[in-house]
Amino acid sequence: MKLLSLIGARPQIIKEAILNKEFEKKGIKEILVHSGQHYDFNMSDVFFKVLNIRKADYNLGVGSATHAQMTAKTMIEFEKVVLKEHPDIILVYGDTNTTLAGAIVGAKLKIPVAHVEAGIRQEPKDMPEEINRVLTDRISKYLFCPSELAVNNLKKEGITEGVYFTGDIMYDLFLKMKPYFKEDIIDELNLEENKYIVTTIHRDFNTDSKEKLESILKELDKITKEIKVVFPIHPRTKKRIGEFNFNEYTKNILLIEPLDYLSMMGLVQKSHLVITDSGGLQKEAYFAGKKAIVVMPDTGWRELTQASWNVLSEPNEIKNKFHHIMSNEISSNVENIYGDGKAGEKVVTYLESNIVK
Repeated sequence: MKLLSLIGARPQIIKEAILNKEFEKKGIKEILVHSGQHYDFNMSDVFFKVLNIRKADYNLGVGSATHAQMTAKTMIEFEKVVLKEHPDIILVYGDTNTTLAGAIVGAKLKIPVAHVEAGIRQEPKDMPEEINRVLTDRISKYLFCPSELAVNNLKKEGITEGVYFTGDIMYDLFLKMKPYFKEDIIDELNLEENKYIVTTIHRDFNTDSKEKLESILKELDKITKEIKVVFPIHPRTKKRIGEFNFNEYTKNILLIEPLDYLSMMGLVQKSHLVITDSGGLQKEAYFAGKKAIVVMPDTGWRELTQASWNVLSEPNEIKNKFHHIMSNEISSNVENIYGDGKAGEKVVTYLESNIVK
């Protein structure tokens, strides 16, 4: 079997690297194509060492542009590669413009498309990521779902063939990288285990709204009266705090520079809980056994809120949600929501059994 993987963002690079090891074990030839949609990888050397991340066989050089331009250019350039390589299957990841472009090219050329991280659904329906993932699921032949909820989401939409619950490849990553998590930052900040919370706020709907950002900072300031708040601050958030003259609300918050994955996870796994609007961190907190308050109107990881592990919060409700989440017993139905850490192995096994004759 000859497989062509299309990636275009940091999380996709990591997922591909994990799958690549499984392809090698099975003797499956993989051609790696990078769209160039995101080109600042900024990954720790440990990632390259542990995952053996490799250079793409093709780079389409798409870069940043409008949604239409990125999608169209990726389709044009990717089609050339597909016609040259004649793959048996095309593999796409997640919900970026690169994902949708690759799926459309494969469908139009009648080459089976496999979608890793299929079945995720989130409001509002007009957000670019939601459009990309829904359309990609519609035209993919194989849909690899990170959770049972994702499988059920597809079933509700009438999609049942070629659907597999594999678990989440990002959980595979968490387990592989856990021995390398860095906890130096805890000593540097003079923190004690389980006596601080970690927060990240960076979404434009939270930071670009003066009212919402003020509410969030006021709520965090209230929480600092009870427990330390460590805030690795995103450049956008830092800029808005200055523009809106909100520095008075951050005097008691421990603001630090953004952290890489290994340091962030080292900080999270020793924390009390997490407050975030990050799609990745709300799930990584679960991997680390920590609950999260998710400052978003909805989440793509609804299985965690449905299990009462994480809770959604409006900006002005954070302190109340903080008390609520800590006063409730952990639900017993929270184990293995995202599989057993062998998602990559399962994806490759399903592909091999369906395509290799």
